Formats: sequence, C-alpha cells, structure tokens
Amino acid sequence: MHGLEVTLLLLIAAVAGVALFRYLQLPAMLGYLAAGAVIGPNALGIALSHGEAPQAARHLAEFGVVFLMFSIGLEFSLARLRAMRSLVFGLGAAQVGAVMLLVMLGSLLLGWLAPGWWPRPLACGMVAGGVLAMSSTAIVMKLLSDRLELESEHGRHILGVLLFQDIAVVPLLVLIPALATPGAALGRTLALAALKAVVVLAVILLAGGRLLRPWLRLVVRRRSDELFMLNMLLITLGLAWLTELAGLSLTLGAFLAGMLIAETEFRHQVEADIRPFRDVLLGLFFITIGMMLDWRYVLQRWWLVLAIALLALLAKVLLVAGIEKLRGTAPGSALRTALWLGPAGEFGIVLLNLAGAYALMPPQVLSPLLAALVLSMLAAPFLAQAVDPLVLKLVASEWMRASLQITDIASKTIRTQHHVLICGFGRCGQNLARLLQHEGVAYVALDLDPERVARSAAAGLNVVYGDAARLSSLQAAGLARAGCVAITYVDRRSALRVLDLVHRHAPRLPVVVRTRDDSGLDELRAAGATEVVPEVLEGSLMLASQTLAMVGVPLPRVVARLREARAERYGLLRDFFHGFDDPAGSLEQGEQPRLRTLALPPQARAVGQRLRDLPLHGALVLQLRRADGRVLEPAEDLVLDSGDTLVLSGSPQQLALAEDALLGGG
Repeated sequence: MHGLEVTLLLLIAAVAGVALFRYLQLPAMLGYLAAGAVIGPNALGIALSHGEAPQAARHLAEFGVVFLMFSIGLEFSLARLRAMRSLVFGLGAAQVGAVMLLVMLGSLLLGWLAPGWWPRPLACGMVAGGVLAMSSTAIVMKLLSDRLELESEHGRHILGVLLFQDIAVVPLLVLIPALATPGAALGRTLALAALKAVVVLAVILLAGGRLLRPWLRLVVRRRSDELFMLNMLLITLGLAWLTELAGLSLTLGAFLAGMLIAETEFRHQVEADIRPFRDVLLGLFFITIGMMLDWRYVLQRWWLVLAIALLALLAKVLLVAGIEKLRGTAPGSALRTALWLGPAGEFGIVLLNLAGAYALMPPQVLSPLLAALVLSMLAAPFLAQAVDPLVLKLVASEWMRASLQITDIASKTIRTQHHVLICGFGRCGQNLARLLQHEGVAYVALDLDPERVARSAAAGLNVVYGDAARLSSLQAAGLARAGCVAITYVDRRSALRVLDLVHRHAPRLPVVVRTRDDSGLDELRAAGATEVVPEVLEGSLMLASQTLAMVGVPLPRVVARLREARAERYGLLRDFFHGFDDPAGSLEQGEQPRLRTLALPPQARAVGQRLRDLPLHGALVLQLRRADGRVLEPAEDLVLDSGDTLVLSGSPQQLALAEDALLGGG
C-alpha cells in the first residue's frame, strides 16, 4: 500500500476505534491502540505487510510525540514546580529511582545467570527500568478528572509523580542513544552526550528566551492567525531539528520549545492552537504502536506476557506504597496513589520503541515487554474502577477514616435546618456564601480542596471537606433538612451526578446549577435542575447594564430592562429565592415578589384539579415537580396530583392566599 492509502486507513481506524471506546466511556488512547492492533500485520494485516512500514505514515506518527513533548513543555512552569517540589522531586524522584534501581538489579542478576540470553545487562536494565517506571499521564489524568479526584490528597501526589516522570523522559531520551555505543566507549559517549546537552540547552534557553518574546510580539502585530500558527510550527520543528542535529532527540527540542513559549504571554493561545495537531498525530502514533502488538505471540506466550505485566504492576504498587508510608502518608491515600500509578504509560512505549530502533533490547524480550505495556494500559481504566473497593478491603483504617470524615461533616451541620447546601466553595461558592450570610440564610458548603477548606473554616465560614458527588457527604451535610442545593462549579459531569443523587433521595428539593453556557441546559433540566444559570448570559446582561448606564439611561430603567431580560430567560430567578422568608425589612421590600415551594399532601384541595381552575389570587406557578422528580412546565390544563411540588411567585400576601386555597382553606 502507498503512504497516502496507509494514512487514510489509519484515519478510518482511528475514527472507528475512538468512537467505540468513547461509547464505552473509555479513554480515546485505548481506542487508538486497539485499532492499531486490529489492522496491523499481526491481526487483519490490511494496513502493513510483514516487515514493511511506509516511512510517510511513520514520520507522520512521530510528529505526534513531538507535539506531545511540546505540550508538556508548555506545562513546565518553574513556579508550579516550586509549589510542588516536595511531591515532584521527593515522591516522584523516589518512585522513578526505586523502579529503575530494582529493574537494574534484576537485569544484572539475569545477566549473571544467563549471559548468552541476556547480553549487556546494565544497558538493558537501565532501558527496561525507565520503560517500566513510566505511568500514563493521559489516561490517569483523564480518569482522575472524570472521578473528581484531582484535588484529593492522592490526586495531588499522583500529579507530582507524573510531572517528574514527564521531566525524567528528557534525560532518558538522551541516554538511550548513548547506551547503543560499545561498552568501552560508553563512559566517554555519555559524558559527551551530557556536555552536548548542557551546551545545547544553554544556547537554546539563554538565546532563545531573549529572542523569542520580541519576535512573537512582532508576529502578533501583523494580526494574522496563519502567520502566528506557521511560526509556532517553525519554532517547534526547528528546535527539534537542532537538537537532533546535535545528536540528541527530536522530542527534547520540542520540549525546550514548549518551555520557551511557556514563559511568554502567548502560552495559552499556543496551547489551544497546537492541541488539534497534537491529539490527531499522537493518535496516529499510538495506532502504529498498536500495530506492533503481536496477538499470536501473546496467545502463544500468554504466561510470559501476563507475568511481566503483573510483576511490573505489583512491583510499582509495592514500591510507591512503601515510599508513601516512609513519607508519613495515610495508608489509604498511599495505596490509592500506588494503584493509580501501577499501569504502564505512553512514554514507556516511546522509550521502548527508541530502544528497539537502537537494538538495545533482545528481540526475545522486546515483543513480550511491548505486549505487557499495551495490555497494562488497556487495563488501567478497569483497575481505576477497582481502586476504592481494594483500598477499603486491604486498609482497615480506611473505613475509620471515611467514617470520621462523614462524622466531622455531620457534627458541623447537625443543627442546621432549611439551609442552602453549596456544592463547591471556589470564587462563585464563596460569593454566594457571603450573600447568604448577609441575608441571614444558613448554608453548608462542601469542597474537595483541603487548603481552601482549612483557610475558609479558620475565617469562620461554614465549609467542610467532602465530595458533593457522593451520597454520604450530601446526607451528612443535611440533604434531608436543606431548603435548596446550589452547584457552583461548571463541571457538567459532576453536576449531573449530584442532580441524580438529589433526585433519588430528596426529589422535592430545588437545585440551582451554574454552567458556562447554554450548551447543557436541556440535559441539566432533564436531570432535575430547577434552574440553570449560564455565565455567558449573566456576563452579557451585566455588560449591557453597564453600557446603558454609561450612555445616560436612568438607573431604574436599566434595572427594569435587566429584570425583563432575566424574566424571559429564567423562570425562577426573576424573583428572590430563599430557603425561607427574608428577614423583615421595609414595607416596599416586604411587598416585592418572592418564591415559595409548596408540596401537595393527599388531602389538599388542589389534588385532581387543573391549574386554570385554581384560585391563585394573583400568584404565579413557575414550575411543577412531580413526586418522581420530573420537572414540568405549568400548562393550564395540567392536572395536579398528590406529592406534586409547586414553585409559586408573588407577594407575601398573594402567596399566603394561594397556599391557603391550594391546601384547602378556601
């Protein structure tokens, strides 16, 4: 097959693989690997014939690794490293060093026992150690994000280790080509490679840092997106070429390019522009890696592949858990960190591929080791689902820790009634809490950032550490006694999980959800959200109000226009909504429309009647929630039923008369 035909076939396989794995709610990377394994020469054989690899497709795939290293360089911040130095250079360095040391000792022992079968044990041990020390940044970070565990203790520890692994890839990429030299010249080659690396790094970082910012500013002044993008590609590939010319690697140059651009004000724009290239090309790279998986070999030597995968996983888990224990980490958190970091990573495959190109690994080991790495990555999402049950089963104190956390939440909220349950205590949650506190409305906030919780609690705010997406935390925070739930973060997946829990355990409780735009409005409403507040709409309304005021429109008219706009967009936020009535104020404030929720008991007068036949005395029905949690629009011919919850709007007098009429007072 020609290079274009192979590339088209890779794209078709990528679309099919990613679509299938996304449907199964698994990472896209696994779809790429599986697609490559299916169409490769060792399975269907429709992409590459045995022993052939079109250079066009292979070079195209290698660019994916280049852009991946460029993206990691963009994230390489000295300030970030400084803040996480104990985790990155403490836990991370210990993990990589311990795995490499253990594998090297095993390699030396194997070389002593079978010198003919395992030549050059030191070089092979260093390569295998680096390969097995890596974990999958892409898979682990995606799974942690989906499970809302990035801000947890083990999430921060995992992030620190992954960051060090990403940094450690750079010297390993320099080391592997140097190890390919004969043994007598190895020391001299390593010294020369280190010297060249230092010189190239110094020239690029010192000269590049001074030239890059002025040049990019000059490019930006031209106001051309094409010119800006071309310069990004030129800088990335140009530095990659320079480092390869110096005897280093393409990926090292890309990493340096990302570092240089990260220090400029154009970092975020570059990251957004480069992401499509990186993701697509990296996907092609993983397809070519999947093609290397020989399923026939796996079936023939399944015991060897399985033994390598399980031994590597077990060794990493034991080493990381032991290091965490020495650092004084709680047993449950230590085991969680170890289990998440156990599976292999994409950079392990990159390093193994490079070692294979330099013939550093014996052929009888290269195939089973590659198969073990790929299978380990495929198993990572399934292992992630088993982390919590394993920790609860293996760590006796984990039950006690979880119980103490729930007890702590319950003890701080046990006397709170009709409060607002705030999910998330970031900037939006804190602003909401201040307004509620000013109005005398009780609240309880749940947040997963322990530092934020500690500082906020020390300032006297009613916030506790807990995951709002877990039923135990919501119940401990008084879900059954709450008057309202406010989801203040913009993670739609987590918001849907909270809505599902509230729908099943407190179906009559109103829930207000913050979102970034209107894209998920229908989905959130269908899940039971009483009201959805999009940031984009509120920002546009505030911008309009400020503009109207600046051009001389009277302030009362501006406020009236805002009220009309919100009334058209929102159903419930046109009026004031509290868990209970506001504190008594002036007469004018007391007559302002407000909201009230009213649940209909079986004996209520309104049960079995249509809305249009009910005497509401001027009050409006804005929304109706059935007993099963369904939210309905208040149509005139809608028949009310026992257990329905009405959201009424009106003045206090209108609400009192309407409530009396609905419940049966006349």
